Amino acid sequence: MQAMTCSPSLARLAATTRTSKISLLLLSYQTALTRSSLSHCLQLNRNKQDRQQQQQYRNFTHTALTMSAKLQPAARVAGRRQDVWSIINEAAAASPVQPIVNMGQGFFGYNPPKFILDAAKQALDRVECNQYSPTRGRPRLKQALADAYSPFWGRKLDPETEITVTTGANEGMLSAFMAFIEEGDEVIVFEPFFDQYISNIEMPGGKIVYVPMHPPKDGAVKTLSAGEWTIDFDVLEKAITPRTKMLVLNTPHNPVGKVFSKKELTKIADLCVKNQIIILSDEVYDRLFYVPFTRMATLSPEVEKITITVGSAGKNFYATGWRVGWLIGPPNLIQYVAAAHTRICYSSVSPLQEACAIGFEQADANNFWDVCVKDMQSKMSRFNAIWDELGLPYSEPEGGYFVMVNLAKVQIPEGYYFPEHVRERARDFKLAWFLIQELGVAAIPPSEFYTDENAGIVEDYLRFAVCKEDAVLEDAKERLRGLRKFIGQD
Repeated sequence: MQAMTCSPSLARLAATTRTSKISLLLLSYQTALTRSSLSHCLQLNRNKQDRQQQQQYRNFTHTALTMSAKLQPAARVAGRRQDVWSIINEAAAASPVQPIVNMGQGFFGYNPPKFILDAAKQALDRVECNQYSPTRGRPRLKQALADAYSPFWGRKLDPETEITVTTGANEGMLSAFMAFIEEGDEVIVFEPFFDQYISNIEMPGGKIVYVPMHPPKDGAVKTLSAGEWTIDFDVLEKAITPRTKMLVLNTPHNPVGKVFSKKELTKIADLCVKNQIIILSDEVYDRLFYVPFTRMATLSPEVEKITITVGSAGKNFYATGWRVGWLIGPPNLIQYVAAAHTRICYSSVSPLQEACAIGFEQADANNFWDVCVKDMQSKMSRFNAIWDELGLPYSEPEGGYFVMVNLAKVQIPEGYYFPEHVRERARDFKLAWFLIQELGVAAIPPSEFYTDENAGIVEDYLRFAVCKEDAVLEDAKERLRGLRKFIGQD
């Protein structure tokens, strides 16, 4: 049989078909290779992108950490533990007894006298009283201050060179520290201290050297004069070093109520004259004294040369929110304080300076200073009657409007709940929290104004402010009668 053969056309078709199949196989293989390569390339690209993203994340994280570090506060304002004011406010908010009678903070519960309020209102209608005042103060106020204080100095004060007006006494003290304190300079401060002293001294880099005041030894068993609180002058003398630049004195004293005697002031002044130490004499309660009061700068011409005296219209005129203060001192000291004040806030509130000037001009005609003392003594007697009634001793104030009460006899129930930040503080913090929770009366624990090392000196005391309306004082007294059940028997 003949072998069967295909036609040429069929042969070509078959060949073409075989070629096509081979081509398809090759194409499929190439496609697979391409896909594999593409997949590999994509994977490489993804890996590259991942690495880039990781690097970007690291860069971002580093930048964020760097930015966080840059946004950190300075050490001078950071790292401080919770202060007494926030703790008292926290206790007040948590108390089941509402509203709270605030006997803690030293703001007045009543207005300045009408003649001063009228002066403030009228000043607001005057164009020049609504614009910047000269940085050292309005001429009328400086002159009024010179007229008011010259009799105490025994000579005429120069309002242009010996007085500068500040935005409250606190800013005035900050200006004094900024003017004279350099990094590492030492400043002596008596405990208990006004808490603003500390940050004001540390701001320019000053180092604080503390000298504690001590309550009378019998202060836990009987009422004694605030004048019985004492300084160990040997400790004071040993605190002085070649780096001592300033000493801060407060008389009449907050919170103790002590008016330093002329003998005590002379001892302090002698040490400062001997060692050429600037005295910053905080005399913001200078119109509220109930025993003879000596102004540090008036002791002698030598003492005057190294003394800057601090005053406050807020304390003088029942207007703590006005923030008008002043400094009085020799021209060679005041010029630098004024320079610092200019850089801190430039000038102080104009219409209220004008009102304070009128206050000083008209105070004597209105018998204001005598009325101030009489009224505050009346409030002291009214409020302190509750301690006599309860048999709790206190330091009878010689000046100012605070009273320190010894509550050693008050027994806090065992296991009484205190937040951790109160438990870790001295007993007076627990007493303050306890009074707010049980009686709805707020007072200030004075260990806040001592170093931790010396906090135990006042752990049984609380500070009460009596510059309140009589009705508020009576309300506080009624609530404080609730202490009877917590007072231990002798």
